Order: sequence, then C-alpha cells, then structure tokens
Amino acid sequence: MKILALETSAKAVSAAVTEDGKVLCSGYQDTGLTHSRTLMPIVEGILKNTGLTVRDCDAIAVSVGPGSFTGIRIGVAAAKGLAFAAEKPTVAVSTLEAMARNVAHMEGLIICAMDARRNQVYNALFRSRGTGSPERLTEDRAIGLADLAEEVSAMEGPRIVLGDGAPLCLRALAERDIPCVAAPPQLIMQNAVSVALCAGEAALRGGLIDPQALAPVYLRPPQALPLRDRQ
Repeated sequence: MKILALETSAKAVSAAVTEDGKVLCSGYQDTGLTHSRTLMPIVEGILKNTGLTVRDCDAIAVSVGPGSFTGIRIGVAAAKGLAFAAEKPTVAVSTLEAMARNVAHMEGLIICAMDARRNQVYNALFRSRGTGSPERLTEDRAIGLADLAEEVSAMEGPRIVLGDGAPLCLRALAERDIPCVAAPPQLIMQNAVSVALCAGEAALRGGLIDPQALAPVYLRPPQALPLRDRQ
C-alpha cells in the first residue's frame, strides 16, 4: 500500500511516500518559511523523484493535531484537496502518536510533548518495548507540567522526552529529580515518515476515511477566539 503523508503541525514541514512500511522518499524543511509556501513544493518534489503521482498512491495521510492551529489547518486542507482531486481515501493520524513512532526502537516510557503555552503541553504517554509500535498509555490531552511530572514519577523504566515541548518537560522533571533523557536530535521533532508508518497500520485496522470526514484536532480553542465565543 502506497501512502502519501503530510506533517505540518509545528514549525517544521515534511512529506513522505511509503509503500508497505518502506520509505520510498521524504522531504523535510525547517527554515521558518510558512507551510503554505513550502508544503506543496516538497510534495511535488518527492512525487517527481519517485516517478509517482497522487493517483498512484492508495491513501493520503496527515497529522491532524494537536499542534499549531494554522499549521494543522494547512495540512488538513492540503490532504483534503489532494484526496478529492485524485479520488483517494484519507487517514487521520495523531501528531503525538506519530512522534512516539520516531523512537519506537528505544525501550522505555515515551513522553511526547508540544508547547501549548500557559505552562501546559499537548501530551500523550506511550510505552515502547524496542520493537513494534509503542503502546498508548493515555489519550492526547493538554496537561500542566506539574501534573505531568507527578504522573510520570510513578512510572517505571527509562523516560524519553520528545517534541518541541521537550525542553519544558525536561526542566520540569529535572526540578523534581525525575530522571529523563531527550530523544536524539534527529528524532525529537515531528516527521511525515512516522505519520505514514502510523497511517499504514491504521489503514489495516479499517482507518481509511472519506476526505470529507477529515478534521483537525485542536484539544482546546484557539487563543484568538473572542471571549464571547468561548463563553
């Protein structure tokens, strides 16, 4: 099964094509340019380099959140557009689940964290045995750093932190003398390759959906939402 995957949930942007779990081609950019400028050129480049078109792919996958509100909207909109035009199904992938897949070869408690401001992180916890997909321990959520530290302090094994919220988590855990390590630099951020690998497994479980049903997952309303609308 060929999957075209998009990842736009944070500062970096990436795209990848996989076939039955094998990476055929990927592109990654973290230069501060907006995803609206960089995403589609990356997609066009990897498809050209593999000699494929969107119609040659069996599904379009995208990280649907949590993460940057603008970034998620761009990724979901792009995935919908590609899928509608090529008449392909889509796969919605949790940003945090895809991040955990980055370090599936490492054993321990995986602490995925994205900076959610207000002294919180978007977080999910996973347990990795070093082989296969990590086991999910919690749902995706927005959680305070103090509450997260208290929760993971009672969990056994090495603690591996990754995501753009890793510095916040590492500091919060260190202040409470909770041992932890950061994921390797090349694996610490989101990447479309992991989105594609998660999507492939989801597709086998019946996770293919119509692009019309594809929707962002924000976990909480944008800060820019008017107070009246929040109430």
